[in-house]
Amino acid sequence: MTDLLILAAIFIAWLAVAAIAGMATKRMGVSRGSTDEEIWFAAGFLPVILGGIAFVLFRFALPSALALTAALLVTGAIAWGVGGKGFLRRMISHPMVKVSLVVIVVLWLIPTVGLLVSSFRTKAVVEAEGWWTIFNQSPFTEGWKDQWTFDHYTTVLGARNFGNAFLNSLAVAIPSTVIPITVAAFAAYAFSWMEFKGRYLLFVAVVGLLVVPLQMALIPLLRLYTSGEFFGMSTPFPHPINGTYMAVWLAHTGFGLPLAVYLLRNYIGSLPSSLIESAQIDGATHFQIFVRLIVPLSVPALASFAIFQFLWVWNDLLVALVFLGGTPDVSVVTQALAELSGQYGQFEHLLPAAAFISMALPVAVFFSLQRYFVRGLTAGAVKG
Repeated sequence: MTDLLILAAIFIAWLAVAAIAGMATKRMGVSRGSTDEEIWFAAGFLPVILGGIAFVLFRFALPSALALTAALLVTGAIAWGVGGKGFLRRMISHPMVKVSLVVIVVLWLIPTVGLLVSSFRTKAVVEAEGWWTIFNQSPFTEGWKDQWTFDHYTTVLGARNFGNAFLNSLAVAIPSTVIPITVAAFAAYAFSWMEFKGRYLLFVAVVGLLVVPLQMALIPLLRLYTSGEFFGMSTPFPHPINGTYMAVWLAHTGFGLPLAVYLLRNYIGSLPSSLIESAQIDGATHFQIFVRLIVPLSVPALASFAIFQFLWVWNDLLVALVFLGGTPDVSVVTQALAELSGQYGQFEHLLPAAAFISMALPVAVFFSLQRYFVRGLTAGAVKG
């Protein structure tokens, strides 16, 4: 009961803050809606953006969290109704959105900053105090330099076999990203611009495979890889391939293809038909059209799926552990992270450094391809 009263007080206080913010934005002339619309607008979307639901889920009991979630949804619905057709337009252009985004970025970066600071502090300091204590210390105090070290990174890359795991993850992630993109690009072109019977039915069937969970296929795939038979029928694998990279490549390819085909088909299908028809009039074959026209024009969609697939494979532990076996010579980064702390946690101080090493390549991939990310995901959503 006490939690509910606290939540009610917080929510009422938030409505008051939203009302003040709405009236302030109206007085400042930064919006075109009425004062009442701005009040409900601020009350409707700011709680969700600021992460109030997530905070309550961790701080209070589940019933209280559900009560607050319901209250926020009701408020958002009322705000939507009062705001009318211009609600989304005002939400995107509202200055409070920019303030909220800055707050979200800062809150999101706090754990990362803490991890970075801990990766450079000595074991004794990490175990004795929190990372945030650096803000209470001056770099000019005696002994401040002794708190920092690079030994964690050298230990992780050398003595703890993390460098080998990094290379193994590269050997798993790169083919598991390139193979499904290549196959899906050919399939997406066929579904978009080649006429054959049943293509829509086949496309629906491929997309429908998105609902098949990977975990349910682990045992059938493992039986297929180890015995070379599947339900009494011979397979293309006469010899067991479990424990090899090919087993992981095929598993990630099979479960990455439905999403890849869906994304690429939406993008390739939205390309101008006049471009394809002009190439066909000039005598170009489907293969020439695909290689010389479709692939260069589909770089945004290919890059967006490459980010998805690479991050998924790089952060995967289950598939690699099942099909590679988990031995030290074929262990991947996620497995090395799980085993790094040791049996009794004596190496926990190395985890921040290992985490940053594992994050380096995915972050580089994302920032190198992020300019194509939004264009690739929204492709095909609007015609004309």
